[in-house]
Amino acid sequence: MVENVKTGAISAKNVRKEFTDPNGDTVVALERVDVDIKPGEFICLIGPSGCGKSTLLRLIAGLTEPTEGNLYLDGTEIKKPSYERGLVFQDPTLFPWLNIYENVAFGLKTRHVFKDKKKDVEEFIKLVKLEGFEKSLPHHLSGGMAQRAGLARALVNHPKVLLLDEPFGALDAFTRMNMQDELLRIWKERGTTMIMVTHDVDEAVYLSDRIFVMTPRPAKIEAIVNVEIGRNETYGRKRDSGDFLNLRSKILRILDYTGKAAEIEYTI
Repeated sequence: MVENVKTGAISAKNVRKEFTDPNGDTVVALERVDVDIKPGEFICLIGPSGCGKSTLLRLIAGLTEPTEGNLYLDGTEIKKPSYERGLVFQDPTLFPWLNIYENVAFGLKTRHVFKDKKKDVEEFIKLVKLEGFEKSLPHHLSGGMAQRAGLARALVNHPKVLLLDEPFGALDAFTRMNMQDELLRIWKERGTTMIMVTHDVDEAVYLSDRIFVMTPRPAKIEAIVNVEIGRNETYGRKRDSGDFLNLRSKILRILDYTGKAAEIEYTI
């Protein structure tokens, strides 16, 4: 069986990120971002388009370095990419010439551990319910199935943290809701820390333990909202409950006033 992950604490301390645009001007994407994420938490990042949500995700992944400040995984500073931090994009980015088994096994082979971890490939294909499709090429799969394969490819490396950049944004509404439940099932079974970028407030309320609301660029954390709504047997939440709708309205109000009003109440 796949063991539960007990680690995966993320900390960002006074993180600032600058870019140089094509005109040579300095653009500040993130400003004074301080967060602490507990092992096994499910966090959603929401905010205006282009505010820096994906930039923060890339910093945690180690794909880019902060201009100022530091990020840590379990107390160790993040300096570069690592299999300990899996990343899933909106596009599954599967290799079209490899079948699903080979796609999922790819990371293990590049790390030269496939021989010892071969059983994990089968285990994670089963975890995302793709058994029977091991020999299929990506173009044979639906969008939801391809995204499941992308999840398996990231999870097979046993990451401490799974980073998700709008992974269901390209899916139709029905498939998206099914994939949300699949992700929650995997999260419950694995206990992996998950940090997800989304523009969908309902999705954030349905999935999260906490929601980080970000301001327009230069982004900071405007509000951290605890989602204190009970979960059902599938580990999701009743989307039409009064508590769900009230929290949804609260998040929308925060987004409407983000960066404009000091009177917004929040806790960091």
